Amino acid sequence: MRIYLLGFMGSGKTTIGQQLARRLGYAFEDLDDLIERKYKTSIPLIFEKYDEQAFRNLETEVLHLTAGFENAVVATGGGTPCYFNNMEWMNKNGLTIYLKMHAGSLTRRIINAKKVRPLIRSKSPEEVLHFVELKLGERESFYEQAHIVIHGEVVDMDEIARSIDQYQKLNNHGYL
Repeated sequence: MRIYLLGFMGSGKTTIGQQLARRLGYAFEDLDDLIERKYKTSIPLIFEKYDEQAFRNLETEVLHLTAGFENAVVATGGGTPCYFNNMEWMNKNGLTIYLKMHAGSLTRRIINAKKVRPLIRSKSPEEVLHFVELKLGERESFYEQAHIVIHGEVVDMDEIARSIDQYQKLNNHGYL
């Protein structure tokens, strides 16, 4: 089974993905890390040297490579589901889980994160909140297409495991 975790930046896709992978005995992959390894450069440098559209093209190419993964949890980028037909593709090629969070919670996490995000570099806290509210509004319709929606402010790994089991029982697809 392939599980794709999606949600806005700062929603905990990597942290929760690592925990879920350990619990299931699956491999864990972060899409951004896969991109950096494949192209031997960092995501911020891709944005700096090229543009967001070039990054989205590379991201989609690497996403499609994950179709070869078995028993893996893949943390996607915050924008991954919103470009090309990525959301539809992930829904057809695995189980998608949206880690849904409020804009205020996301903003606090992003501002306090150790890693500076290219899309919010040099923004004030108020500008970050406005950016998160705007982008979340644009992306929500894509995120909501996920097979499972989990509220990310307080994540219960038992709840996620039960949701996955229930989904599998109801949708016994060959690709899972």
